[in-house]
Amino acid sequence: MNGTAAATGSASCRFAHYFVVCGLDTETGLEPDEGAGESFEQSPIRRSFKSKVLVHYPESTDRNPFNKDAINMLCMPRGLSFRTQADRLDPQFHSFTIVFDDGTRSYGFVHTFYEEVTSPQIITAMQTLYQMHQVDMDSLVSSLDESDAESLAGLSAYLGCAGSFDPARDTLYVSKALCLLTPLPFLQAARQFLSQLHQAVASQTAPPLPLESYIHNILFEVPLPPPGRSLRFHGVQGPILCQRPGPGELPLNEFPLGEAFSLLGVDNMVQLLTCALLETQVLLCSQDYQRLMTVAEGITTLLFPFQWQHIYLPIVSAPIHHLLDAPVPFMMGIQRREGAQRSSLHLPHEANLCFVDIDNHCVEAPEDLPVFPDQMELIQELSEILVRFGIPPQGGVITKPTTTPSPRLSSLVLEDLMEDRRNGNLGGEELAVLERLQALARRCGGGKMSDGGKTLGHVFEEDDEELKAAKLNIQLREVFAGRFAAMFGRYEEFVIHSALDLDSWLSNREGTFSFDKGSFLSIQPVSHLTFLSRFLETSMFSSFVDGKVIARWADREPMQQLFDTRLERERLYDTDEEESRTGRYRKCTSLFESAQAIEHRLVKADHTAIHPHLLDMRIGQGRHQPGYFPKLQADVLAHGQNTNKKQLHTHIALHLQSRKKILDHQKKNLRQSKLLDPSPQAITQTHREFVDGLLSECRLKTKRMLMERMGKESVELGQGEANITGLQENTLIHGLCDLLERTWGHGLQLKQGKSALWSHLLHYQAAQGKTEAPAECPGQKLLSNSSCCFSRFIQAMSEGLSEVGQARAWIHLALEKKMLSQHLKELLTNQELLRQLYKPHAFLLCEEEREQFLFHLLSLNTVDYLCFTRVFTSISIPYRVVIIPMKKLSIAMATVNPWVCLSGELGDSGVRQIPKNTQEIFFQNLGRLSTLQLGQENSGLLAKCLIDCVMVYNEITGHTYKFPCGRWLGKGVGDGSLERVLIGQLVSPGGEEDAGRWTGTPPELASPSQSVMTVLGSLGSRIHEDMREAANNLVKHFHKPEQERGNLTVLLCGEGGLVLSLEKFLLHGFRSNRLFQRNVFVWDFVEKAVSSMETADQMGDLHGSTHTKGPPCDSLCHYVNAINASPRNIGKEGKFQLFVCLGIRDRHLPQWLPLLAECPLTARTYEDSALLRDRAAVHSLCRILHTLHEFTITLEAALVKGIEL
Repeated sequence: MNGTAAATGSASCRFAHYFVVCGLDTETGLEPDEGAGESFEQSPIRRSFKSKVLVHYPESTDRNPFNKDAINMLCMPRGLSFRTQADRLDPQFHSFTIVFDDGTRSYGFVHTFYEEVTSPQIITAMQTLYQMHQVDMDSLVSSLDESDAESLAGLSAYLGCAGSFDPARDTLYVSKALCLLTPLPFLQAARQFLSQLHQAVASQTAPPLPLESYIHNILFEVPLPPPGRSLRFHGVQGPILCQRPGPGELPLNEFPLGEAFSLLGVDNMVQLLTCALLETQVLLCSQDYQRLMTVAEGITTLLFPFQWQHIYLPIVSAPIHHLLDAPVPFMMGIQRREGAQRSSLHLPHEANLCFVDIDNHCVEAPEDLPVFPDQMELIQELSEILVRFGIPPQGGVITKPTTTPSPRLSSLVLEDLMEDRRNGNLGGEELAVLERLQALARRCGGGKMSDGGKTLGHVFEEDDEELKAAKLNIQLREVFAGRFAAMFGRYEEFVIHSALDLDSWLSNREGTFSFDKGSFLSIQPVSHLTFLSRFLETSMFSSFVDGKVIARWADREPMQQLFDTRLERERLYDTDEEESRTGRYRKCTSLFESAQAIEHRLVKADHTAIHPHLLDMRIGQGRHQPGYFPKLQADVLAHGQNTNKKQLHTHIALHLQSRKKILDHQKKNLRQSKLLDPSPQAITQTHREFVDGLLSECRLKTKRMLMERMGKESVELGQGEANITGLQENTLIHGLCDLLERTWGHGLQLKQGKSALWSHLLHYQAAQGKTEAPAECPGQKLLSNSSCCFSRFIQAMSEGLSEVGQARAWIHLALEKKMLSQHLKELLTNQELLRQLYKPHAFLLCEEEREQFLFHLLSLNTVDYLCFTRVFTSISIPYRVVIIPMKKLSIAMATVNPWVCLSGELGDSGVRQIPKNTQEIFFQNLGRLSTLQLGQENSGLLAKCLIDCVMVYNEITGHTYKFPCGRWLGKGVGDGSLERVLIGQLVSPGGEEDAGRWTGTPPELASPSQSVMTVLGSLGSRIHEDMREAANNLVKHFHKPEQERGNLTVLLCGEGGLVLSLEKFLLHGFRSNRLFQRNVFVWDFVEKAVSSMETADQMGDLHGSTHTKGPPCDSLCHYVNAINASPRNIGKEGKFQLFVCLGIRDRHLPQWLPLLAECPLTARTYEDSALLRDRAAVHSLCRILHTLHEFTITLEAALVKGIEL
């Protein structure tokens, strides 16, 4: 299809919104740009001066009002630049973007060139400034010592040569910028148009038409290309082609990704994208403004289908450098001054900052940055694409700046077409002929020189480079889009639709969950979880899910609709369901198809816009003066001419009422449009909004942490299902650390190291006069209510932590001890220090907001965390171990020589003798404690004690664990055990006030004789119920994701566990005191039963048993004999516990119980009504135990130590 297109007067369907000229206003003269941060020791010719918007057309548009100050700042970020004929006067190109409050963007493309200064007032002013500068330098040299004066004189002589100015011999030039503002990123087309405009100005011959004709044409007569089509329009010296992706293709973006990858390399680009996805603060740095835009736009376009939700300013000029204080995620770019070092940048936020030095090809990522899912495979696929296009994957390549297109036409055919003056309106046959001629010229015209001095082959080579860059762009983007489709292909299944209408959803948004994060993470590969758990907490993912929920009542956002359409198409053509379900890496399969669509549009234009034409201008206007951009006739550029031609752009909108509600919901506290306002009032208002935003974020984060943690604790108490994993909890705490760092970094003006919070702690510690070295036992006095004690302990930790790591460790420890709010409040009591460290607008100097902030943090004291214990695993922790005997027999402790072996999530302590003179023992961090082995060395008859419990106190975190016992330890009493394995539980996490008392202790276990009498009278149905409950708890344990599982040892050996339930089953109906003296133990029956089986087997007679000698009988005898042969003196109860644990681990227990039930000894040992003599009960029990065979049970080393099987 080919035809002529035109734009109407509506700005929404036009190619460009504004044409702008910025430069020197000769009426106001030279105004120093004080915000540029330059020294007046520089020569005036090297200083920056304020620029102005000289003209812009049209005056304004409906949806995009013209922001004069912002456009001027972005067109000339460093203000006016002066040069002489001795300097390089090459034109420069850069682009920028403006983000509006509703999230839409406008793109600016700027062509900067140098124009000779003809104003006598400006030349005289520059001469005067230079003379004053010379006088100042001479007086400075005369006031210095002779050696310093010689050095300074030499330096000033050098600088004088570089920045001297003499009107008699020098020609003065000043920068001027031509800018085109467009609604879409038509980088190549805008660049060509502005370049052709400047070349027409610089040419000695006048252009065919006045410049107003071309500017009017692109503003009012060139439409946006229809989706999926290309459009040819005409510049001053030749046609220009632009294209727009179709409905099923990725959105338009012409910023060269190949250049970004060649500058930084594949590894760095993937790392930078990871930082952007996790919404860290990203700061780009380069001497070249266009490089800043190329990398920033490259990263944001790779985020599809997600969108950056925070501050986005790829070019931050000096007047708005205060935004580097922003305590929110941002993506900003600053220009590096020539010779400036990284250390010279004063950045208040570095704990969660990604610093990108584009010119030196390096990325400094934050600590603990998770790996992008399938990162190695992704890097390999991207590298293969780059190699095919001739770009080295390792990066570090200085790409040549894109050359300005030749002023000549890109082919002889098009030159003839322009001379034909038919405005591009040719029929289909004529165009077909022209296409064939153009193809012939490609093959045969390489030797013919154009007027510009370039061969046609070279011109076509430039066209090929543009096509090559476009194909590389789309292929790289398709790879990342395919990755996100693979990771979130089933996201719709986990979106929670809980509201009945839009109004109710918007009003309850903060209190509802729109995405089932726990269930989504449970189906992901383990290697992806760290990244995904943090990504699910970002604003961009939350906004993405909100868009899906809102789509029930309003039209979907275009990006989300495109992503959903692509997912549906992938499911339709996905033939390998198994590979898709297992999450194996699959390469992108749409590379060729997407590149072919781009190539088709760029090779042949689908539409041609109206050609520029003469306007109704006054006589004398439009006169050509080589080298000078003319003063344009304003009346012909103020508005477009009416036209009745059909619009090619279709606008789809939501119902106005619904759209307004959604925009109000999505509107951030921070207004993007105000960020570019450098006025003091606007800066004050911006930081006020930062303060409000931090307080709101603290409220939401603490609320989320409370809701999730309380849900977890209800699971631990058996009151619900888990809705958070340990990984998710770590993610929430990581987010809290980031929030505290950003809060403490807001308005900071004096900092040590990268962490603002840790810097404050060190300053406070120094101010308190507590800089002495930490004690040898750093945990001894840690429980005093002092943040300095915490910081000194963290400094003494031997983990080699950075400042950021030390601050996070401090936060984790304070949170676990429920002292976070208290210690932060202590820090903020030193008002003098706060005023010394912070600027007046800082959050920490806003008293009311600060108090509310601490109040929200105080609410975290209502839940328990083990975040420090579980994260900082390699530190040495002092534990206080107290063995508590029964009160009446406490004197008996003097006769025993006890030892302990503690086991926890992170390992065990090994056997440690308890010293007589102290109860404190240092272990490596064991995590949450689970079991304790208690034993004694003395084996004499007098060395015995009835142990009530063992208390273990963590001196660092203040956590107390109770290990109930209620049994004898010693020979000749009880079951004769010299060693017991005790199961513990956390009973009193907290601070100093809990150090001297034990709270929350569970009921003491009954002594063996008491428990036997209780079981003998129990109902069989109740015992069966306990057995089913114990097995069911084990099944639920293994069906949970690994991160959610509790302690398996507690489920096996603890109160209500499998061992105790089975013991009750075997004690039911037991004829006590007939065979086994005073105390009754199940292990005695098991031993006797095995002995009778072995005896009967030797005699060849099983006395009526229906079972014959076989593997189950062999394994039963083997295991019992192995347990009895163990060198450990664990007593009869310990042996039975070991018997059950080994039997369930090795899947033998359901085979052993029928053997015990049918053993002849059973009839003499149990009553007729005993459960063990009830075949139905035994069969039911075996079926319950069979359900555990599908799981792999791993026992703690403390349970099976010393057993050889």
